[in-house]
Amino acid sequence: MALDEKIITQAIIDRYFQKLKENLSIDVAVVGGGPSGLVCSYFLAKNGFRVTLFERKLSIGGGMWGGGMMFNELVVQEEGKRILDEFGIRSRAYVDGYFTADSIETISTLCSKTAKSGVTLFNLISAEDLIIRENRVTGLVLNWTAVEMAHLHVDPLTIQSKFVVDATGHATEVVAILQKKNDIKLFTETGKIVGEKSLWADAAERDTMSNTREVFPGLYVAGMAANATFGSYRMGPIFGGMLLSGEKVAALITEELRRSR
Repeated sequence: MALDEKIITQAIIDRYFQKLKENLSIDVAVVGGGPSGLVCSYFLAKNGFRVTLFERKLSIGGGMWGGGMMFNELVVQEEGKRILDEFGIRSRAYVDGYFTADSIETISTLCSKTAKSGVTLFNLISAEDLIIRENRVTGLVLNWTAVEMAHLHVDPLTIQSKFVVDATGHATEVVAILQKKNDIKLFTETGKIVGEKSLWADAAERDTMSNTREVFPGLYVAGMAANATFGSYRMGPIFGGMLLSGEKVAALITEELRRSR
């Protein structure tokens, strides 16, 4: 069979716009495709909710690809290993309470299993603003990352969602937009983004779980975005807290969605 370039192009356009139209009104929009965002999306989809993940970069996976300083191994503690097991990711005991995993196997498996769970993933799209109605986040304002990078004056499009999760890591991109553009108070000690502290793995892993929560009506934070928002430490190349944070925020939102039915 001779291949027709027009059909190839048409197939891509038709399927992409079908996918985009099917995700204009969803249960949960997750911003950031790192480990916490992927795990959150996976568990929400498994619970039967419509979930869409938006990643601003070309590749999904955040900083996990590089392990620690480009040594493509990562560490999880005993509690975090349970999430690796859930996804079928191989890990090896190192010393008591510490497990290592190949970072490339880990993130590629998280990506694959999340996609297969029913989550729709969009890359190269940035959240440049939020929709707020009656003091609650009710959706996202989206644009191509390339438009942002080129500083082009191109108007965005929007999607509606019952909840939004900021899983953008150190930058807390979604919470930062909310704070910058609106006269609001966050559910933090200062009412603002407190900011990230220097590296302390033990405290950061512990605080990641307590900081994974709602920061403004309809908006949750997970992973490193949670610690940066509420003013805790960074943890470096140990990822158990990231994985467990994704599971926790999915559980919190699941409870809210089921309560509202």
